[in-house]
Amino acid sequence: MFARGVHMHLRPNSIGEFKARLQKEVIPALWRQEGFQNELTFFAPSGREAFAISLWDRAESAEACRATDLEVTKILATLVEGTPQVETETFDAANSAFHKIAAAGTAERQLPVLWGGPIPSLSTAAKE
Repeated sequence: MFARGVHMHLRPNSIGEFKARLQKEVIPALWRQEGFQNELTFFAPSGREAFAISLWDRAESAEACRATDLEVTKILATLVEGTPQVETETFDAANSAFHKIAAAGTAERQLPVLWGGPIPSLSTAAKE
């Protein structure tokens, strides 16, 4: 599994609309990309900063998603101050509490996702 990170400065009082656009427009755009696994978005307590991590099956998928960056930037343009700062590196996942990762860095089973994907039962996850 591989990850990309994006840091954004949000306009005042925009967090509600930001969350709505993520769910209605950004996440569906990412699902259309081959190899997309999940998106995690974090907000600072002030509501003025956001950090998003997208998870991908392979480094090539993560790199190919850069074509989606312009689409996502347009979707969020009125809610973000300045240009979102995209990590220039694609990171290989070392560990995860959600699933096992083989020594070579590939997932042994599919990552649970927030929208539309499988989520193992707690009893199954606890046994692994």
